[in-house]
Amino acid sequence: MNKEHMAKLVQRINRKDWWHVPPCDPQAYAKRGKFLSSTFRMAEYWGRPLDTPERITVQNPLVGDEETIERTLLGAPEPIDLNADNLADKQFAKDAKLYAAGRAHGYDAIVLLTPKAFVAFKIDGKLPISMELNLLVGEWQ
Repeated sequence: MNKEHMAKLVQRINRKDWWHVPPCDPQAYAKRGKFLSSTFRMAEYWGRPLDTPERITVQNPLVGDEETIERTLLGAPEPIDLNADNLADKQFAKDAKLYAAGRAHGYDAIVLLTPKAFVAFKIDGKLPISMELNLLVGEWQ
């Protein structure tokens, strides 16, 4: 991936306001990291976001769409049956694997883009408007 494009994306991430929905499980950060959304509206999908956005600092994020991130960290995508009764538990388990693998590879965050936005970023360096972020290191540790 182009270093100049990556540097611009890291700058955007570090100067942006991020929205967070606190998890029900107080141990969630230690298991899966801290998830943030680039807009209040996106964060609302997961519950009630905090009233005040957060500022974060990353230096070495893994950037990609879902498939690229899973290939990089897990070796292959791990599909989840969307009709499974315990869908949330399966997603939390996958998030825990990605968290552990990301930390083992030396990343401090995982930046999730849509496939279309990821291609535009890789080819043209177009910065995405909408992103999801999983912080792998932070104050909770």
